[in-house]
Amino acid sequence: MLLQLKDIHKEFDGKVAVDKLSLAVERGVIYGIIGPNGAGKTTTIRMVMNITIPDSGEVLFDGHPADAGFRDRVGYLPEERGLYKKLTLEEVIIYMAELKGVSPKIIKPKIGDWLERVDLTEYRKKKVEELSKGMQQKLQFVTTIIHEPELLILDEIFSGLDPLNMEKIKEIILELKRAGTTILFSTHVMEQAEKLCDNICMIHQGKKVIDGRLSEVKAKFGKNAIQIEIEGDGAFIASLPGVKGFNEFNNYIEIRIDNTTDTNSILKEVANRVVVRRFDIVEPSLYDIFIDTAKIDPNQLETIGESQNV
Repeated sequence: MLLQLKDIHKEFDGKVAVDKLSLAVERGVIYGIIGPNGAGKTTTIRMVMNITIPDSGEVLFDGHPADAGFRDRVGYLPEERGLYKKLTLEEVIIYMAELKGVSPKIIKPKIGDWLERVDLTEYRKKKVEELSKGMQQKLQFVTTIIHEPELLILDEIFSGLDPLNMEKIKEIILELKRAGTTILFSTHVMEQAEKLCDNICMIHQGKKVIDGRLSEVKAKFGKNAIQIEIEGDGAFIASLPGVKGFNEFNNYIEIRIDNTTDTNSILKEVANRVVVRRFDIVEPSLYDIFIDTAKIDPNQLETIGESQNV
């Protein structure tokens, strides 16, 4: 196990931010921490990085308490970005690598390839302040990975990126995983978490409510979701007997039903009122699981899908 959190707990002014959280991140996986705003995701990551000290509990890296040398083996991209704006892109990359103990002689030959990967080649000798916010975010991502860390920690990596750049970052993350890098990231973008993660942990009001392999978590929720493409107004579907949840998207509707509901009766009722183009029984999306679980008081919710012993 590369990273372990054992009952870490943090309060601010008497308010619990993270409540005795335990989780384990295996080597070579992509592990996503998800949850609503204020759930405790960033506080958790800051405790992993020893920026915020836990009130109790411990963080272990490679089986040992995370010490000063731990940071040289980690790449960390915080939610609140920050770069030296008067330096050029090349100078920033070299400086950040030196902070990790890597010499300019090793880093310089890699700079061109990485700037090309994120479409920043023409800005290599320009100052950071000349970049747009999105470009600065891509640059900081490069500074986070260029020293080839064992563990990559990304806090809200997709925030502020357009779809094309989200896709570029996603491709690089998957490439790093194939090369053996362990990746821990937090996100509100459920579609990206669903595409990328091997494991997920959902935190709600400081408590862990979901933890395990994504496939196992989805299986535990059962194949009780239906996706429907229709012509016409489908708002009435939300009030049909047996419908527990209703999410309307631009091109389809996704509903959740209880285990006793006859899907044929749902189809018949819908088809009697609108034209049905597609009707599929599917596993619930991570988006749906996220929304439904976030509505529940975590004190009344048994941890779902826990698969790791910490």
